[in-house]
Amino acid sequence: TQGTARFEELANARVIAQKLGESTGWTLVADNKPGSGGSVGLSLAGKAAPDGYTIVLAQNANLVINPILGKANYDPIKDFTPVARVGELPFALVVNKNDSAKSLKGWIDQVKANPGKFSYATPNSTSLVASETIKRIAGLDVVAIPYKSSPQALTDLIGGSVQMYVVDLGSGMGMINAGSVRVLGVTTKEPLKSMPDAVPIAKEVPGFDLTSWNGVFGPAGMPKPVVDKLNLELQEVLADKEVQKALSQLGFETWPTKTPEEFAKYVADQLTHWSTLIKQAGIRPE
Repeated sequence: TQGTARFEELANARVIAQKLGESTGWTLVADNKPGSGGSVGLSLAGKAAPDGYTIVLAQNANLVINPILGKANYDPIKDFTPVARVGELPFALVVNKNDSAKSLKGWIDQVKANPGKFSYATPNSTSLVASETIKRIAGLDVVAIPYKSSPQALTDLIGGSVQMYVVDLGSGMGMINAGSVRVLGVTTKEPLKSMPDAVPIAKEVPGFDLTSWNGVFGPAGMPKPVVDKLNLELQEVLADKEVQKALSQLGFETWPTKTPEEFAKYVADQLTHWSTLIKQAGIRPE
């Protein structure tokens, strides 16, 4: 079927849209809609006609966490049709490149020896939940410093105004590769292909279980044949080695689901999981 579809949210949508257009002959437009941690783009996509011509690349931060925290005007289950999970959006715990700690354990020991003297940046909901979860499990006394954007948080980390930041690799890969910040751990359970030497946080903080992810959704009520067709085409795109390489360079790891139903169950389970993490961290909805 020929047509024009619109991806909203996240830069890696451009990589997927380009390959999807090449493989299907469709014309796709990647249309970034920033604002409110991605909630603006999701809200627009959720209100679109459910005909398959508007789809959105969402992540758990804006699809799941923001609604739990009262930062969104949509329901993650009722207002969207899950199409396919795309992959993981790994986060890394980074510190100033001149920090004396050379490992995550060393940094934790350093913080415990200086209660109340360390702070962490928190420009988005996933970073906040991840940082508060580490703080709770490891028993750390650190102060949260809110920021409006990742670039601002990274700038202050480099400048020494804050001492730690759990940053998504899509935002932080440039600074990490440039050596401007030092990675002490990643939020994935296994080492990343793009950062094989980075230690999973769970190995140093037992009980830490946090995986950030992204996936393609449409508005609620999309016809099943359309959803199944999109899912199949996306699976083929994500199996392409060049696409995997391009996404990895942007800090993303491909991790697709086989069926829309499998993805829908995953989203429902994630809603429960993140609700529990937020409650355990003592974070209250706005």
